[in-house]
Amino acid sequence: MEPEIDLKGMNCPIPVLRTKKALREIDVGETLRIYATDPSTVNDMNMLCKTAGHELVDRKEADGVFTYVIKRGQ
Repeated sequence: MEPEIDLKGMNCPIPVLRTKKALREIDVGETLRIYATDPSTVNDMNMLCKTAGHELVDRKEADGVFTYVIKRGQ
């Protein structure tokens, strides 16, 4: 089972900061599932992956909750 973090109700920059911390705690190649409600996370998670070398494997939105799956890069 992949690790996950619940960031619902938190606003920028907290979701990105907590995601960075959680990614450091998993091994390269593992995935992390993130739940967030802040719409700015759509751009933030894309930028995080591009700048840090991670892969955004999946992104969904349902009922105001954004779900991301990020695969840790180097």
